[in-house]
Amino acid sequence: MSPFGFLIVLAAAFCHAGWNFFVKRINGGPELVWLFSAVSVVIYLPVAFYVLPDVDSEFGLRELVFVLASAGLHMAYFLLLQRGYRQGDLSLVYPVARATGPFLATLFALLFLGEQASVQLVIGAIAIIVGVVCMTGGPKAGIGNATASLLFGLSAGFLIGTYTVWDAFIVSVLLVPPVLLDYASSIVRALALAPTAWTQRSQVRRHWQDHRTAVIAISVLNPLAYILVLYALTFTPVVYVAPTRELSVLITVVLGAVVLGEARLAHRLPWATLILAGVALLATS
Repeated sequence: MSPFGFLIVLAAAFCHAGWNFFVKRINGGPELVWLFSAVSVVIYLPVAFYVLPDVDSEFGLRELVFVLASAGLHMAYFLLLQRGYRQGDLSLVYPVARATGPFLATLFALLFLGEQASVQLVIGAIAIIVGVVCMTGGPKAGIGNATASLLFGLSAGFLIGTYTVWDAFIVSVLLVPPVLLDYASSIVRALALAPTAWTQRSQVRRHWQDHRTAVIAISVLNPLAYILVLYALTFTPVVYVAPTRELSVLITVVLGAVVLGEARLAHRLPWATLILAGVALLATS
């Protein structure tokens, strides 16, 4: 993995952890997602227009279908994960999704994009995935709705793996600019959640009045995190990017422990070490 590619993915991980940190502090629901998605559409409009001339002259129906399908995959992931959190158990849904996603993304990249994986890369990816699962709590005994939680986690992970490889193809083969690909996703998300935002408009107004700075920060960092990942995918194989971006989980856990006073940091440090060791293996392979 090139040093520049690693730095781009690392920056994306910090952005991802940052917007998740602010979302957790606000503690909103779908109405918050609509709010920061709509604000993102406004903020990134000049950027989208700026990169529009970079769109390949052969951009046509095929490219448009791929972009819209990408937006649909991301929206399906969001809706499925939200439903999984409501009907399943977070302590099972989240670690299963975070482990399955990069694993399947790496597998799909090997099968469908023709990428290659060394033994060192495989060991590093496994170390990261195991570390993430254990750091986030891992599957616990005595969980209610364990079957449903497991299915939701696996389904969310499948969507993560699918949209990662799908988007890699769009930006690296179809040459769609990363900014425009993510911008399309923000538009679809804002439109799809508009009815929910309207029924909960008082809550939307309250979020904007009480947490305006945090909402703007989320609106900037949420697209930026994935735009950086997409940019890295234009010159870095998925088998490197997908596991490395899981550093965001480590950063989020540390932020939660240090800033929000969440417990169990000492228990999670060994798994943090395992994640960092896996990332080191990927970065030097």
